[in-house]
Amino acid sequence: MINGFSKVTDAQRQQFRDEGYLIVRNTLGDDMIGRLIEAGDRLIATEERFNRYQTSDFYDGFRNCITMADAFIPLLTNEVTLPIVIQLLGSNLQLSTSHLIYRHPDPPGTPATVRRPGWHRDGGRTQLDLGQDNYPRLGLKCAFYLTDLSEPNSGVTMLAPGSNQLKERIEIADGETDPSNALEPLLNPGDCVIFEYRTWHAGAPNFTDITRKCVMIGYCYRWLKPMDYVKQDASFINKLGDIERYLVGEEVDETLEFQPQGGANPLHEWCDKHGIEQDRLGQ
Repeated sequence: MINGFSKVTDAQRQQFRDEGYLIVRNTLGDDMIGRLIEAGDRLIATEERFNRYQTSDFYDGFRNCITMADAFIPLLTNEVTLPIVIQLLGSNLQLSTSHLIYRHPDPPGTPATVRRPGWHRDGGRTQLDLGQDNYPRLGLKCAFYLTDLSEPNSGVTMLAPGSNQLKERIEIADGETDPSNALEPLLNPGDCVIFEYRTWHAGAPNFTDITRKCVMIGYCYRWLKPMDYVKQDASFINKLGDIERYLVGEEVDETLEFQPQGGANPLHEWCDKHGIEQDRLGQ
């Protein structure tokens, strides 16, 4: 159920279009943050390898994490971020990825140039199959940060504003680590960064003594294949309401006939309720 609603301003829409990201403050309350950290800590402490994505001793996590602990499910329909996502991309959406990420502190002596991961775009094989110059806007991620990132070098996700519009690989000058306009957001627990898949980003070093903890919820258009799953398990789907079921790719009606518009969509009803013109969404 989506209860909240805040209309995206013209300035926000322009920023997302031109720079490829938005920072949204205070999307999670303290109780929710506590539940998410508890669930994340429990998963990271296990020896589980299914869906684990661990690239080093300092970067660990799980993909499709929304199915691994019930605490993650409310992020799918967060009442602050989902309305923004609908207004930016449209209502023909589904979950593309849910990614728990723990960025552990770097050991003493680690150079300031370390990036875990390095500069990249999201979107799986899109860049390989279509090329950088043909990469359209297909989705975005809501990165919910659970720990204090109010100081530099705390392991936050760095961004390159405007790189969502690039038609080639991002340019990093010889001898430099980052693009010239690299941004290192300073965030508090509960803040969320919404960024387009095409926006180049990288992981800043973590020179604190605190593990940076984050859950990224990615949305894409319903006619795309999700990155983390093909079909979710029935035991997970049975926990969900209609909007959540729809967002993980399930049909929410029993109509047998072919429907050119894709069938029932509870997000359309939400748009109608709030006076959102659906034919202008995502533009």
